[in-house]
Amino acid sequence: MKRPALESPLAAQLGLPPFRERFPWWGADLQTLHDTLRPAELAPEQGQPVLTDLDQGDRLLSMLDLPQALGSDRASGPPEIASDALDRARALVVVLHGLGGSSQAIGVRRLAQLLQRNGFAVLRPNLRGAGPSRPLARGSYAAQCNRDLLPLLAQARRLAAGRPLLAVGLSLGGTVLLNGCLAQDSIGSPASSPPALPLLDGLACVSSPLDLVACSAQIDQPRNRLYQRWLLQRLHRQIQHDPFDALERPHTGPELSAQEPPGRGTALGVGQAATIRSFDAQITAPRWGYDSVDAYYAEASPLRRLLLRAQARKPLLPASLWLHASDDPWVPVCGTQGLAAALANQQSPAASVLITACGGHNGFHGHSDPRWASWSDRLVLAWLGQLVGRPD
Repeated sequence: MKRPALESPLAAQLGLPPFRERFPWWGADLQTLHDTLRPAELAPEQGQPVLTDLDQGDRLLSMLDLPQALGSDRASGPPEIASDALDRARALVVVLHGLGGSSQAIGVRRLAQLLQRNGFAVLRPNLRGAGPSRPLARGSYAAQCNRDLLPLLAQARRLAAGRPLLAVGLSLGGTVLLNGCLAQDSIGSPASSPPALPLLDGLACVSSPLDLVACSAQIDQPRNRLYQRWLLQRLHRQIQHDPFDALERPHTGPELSAQEPPGRGTALGVGQAATIRSFDAQITAPRWGYDSVDAYYAEASPLRRLLLRAQARKPLLPASLWLHASDDPWVPVCGTQGLAAALANQQSPAASVLITACGGHNGFHGHSDPRWASWSDRLVLAWLGQLVGRPD
């Protein structure tokens, strides 16, 4: 029997039907594995590379996709970015990958191509150590990597050329973006200075962890043994090819420890890490200057700060959307439910939470979906379109 979606007016307000699983992708696991078992047929990669300079000579590589109607003849033009095309875009949308992913992930590219077809420019970053950024920067990314994220989004703001700067975080990508927005908001501006532009003008989080302790415990459940092994294999591959030597500089960022033979993650015993938590204890926490994995999880979990803001009736900036499935096998829904309860009392029009009864982890493959988009892709497109208004 198909399970009904939870009642929420948001989908209807955005012109979408309630989410219903599409045959034969019934159940949390098939929804989660859809993109692995049946990858979408996507157009060839046509993004333009964009480099972001970081500290100590490290760089990140992102792919910039221009709106389809504007960028169809760019292959015959000069290689530099066409600023006039960006000026005509409805907005620039940063689509950020999740744990073990990259700009080439199926879900990232599928959403990006949908946004392109609807007048948006898209920037698909590769965080430190991910995909094409691997040979350009030492170390690896974390759920809170603001030292990398803030310069990346500052560059994106310049590329937006006066248009709105929006973002979509898939899974851990949403956590990374939330932590950046919360950090900027906590810093604020001096009273004598003009108010700074917000980091983002809108942010959508799809299946994003808000409480890393609960998430770590869930992925460690016996039912998720194969998922965890698959994630660990991807994480191990990323760190085993670190291209740089580096000396230990505690509490300054993602440098390799002096005890780590560069480019040899398995020599650390990393290959023996049996859980995501043990990987974070061995690699992520020390590389980002945390005393322990518990300290890392506490600091990099945005839920507590979001709840404090909601309880204080402070606006959650930027305008935000959270989408989560109750049956998500990787990320427990309880954090998003707690946030939804807190926001219900605030009644903020700038913050929306949609929790479906099913959909798996970053799945949401519905019976009414076209072949080239999932229900969550369509929901995010409609929500972003509502923020920026109709195309000219």
